[in-house]
Amino acid sequence: MRFRSWMGGLFIVVLLTPPVHAHHSFAAEYDSTKPISIKGVVRKLAWVNPHAYIYVDAKDAGGKPVTWAFEILSPNALARQGWNSTSLNFGDEVSVEGYLAKDPTPLADGSLHANARIVTRADGRRMFSGNADDGGPTR
Repeated sequence: MRFRSWMGGLFIVVLLTPPVHAHHSFAAEYDSTKPISIKGVVRKLAWVNPHAYIYVDAKDAGGKPVTWAFEILSPNALARQGWNSTSLNFGDEVSVEGYLAKDPTPLADGSLHANARIVTRADGRRMFSGNADDGGPTR
């Protein structure tokens, strides 16, 4: 009986405890004074938590191929804005507007890191990928 009382009490505590989300702010990782606009081809859309990523193959100023890893919202937040895991597919041409990461060091896979706010598909459809209350610029 004691075990049931203890489990019931634990259940109530868990039920009444607000969720805690470990999350970084936009300002902690990205520089709002360094906007970027990249045109390229989607390498992949990584539909993962806590943030999804769009990998875009583009060319740098010298014409050398580079891959950009653009952080976007969580899959759940993207779904609320009409995105799904096939909103962007391998080979889709896109233009991405966002902000550079404060740390310019390439990620472990060699890609350059930025935060995407607006993704424009070749058909002209603009897809918002930022969050107005994440501490980033609102434009």
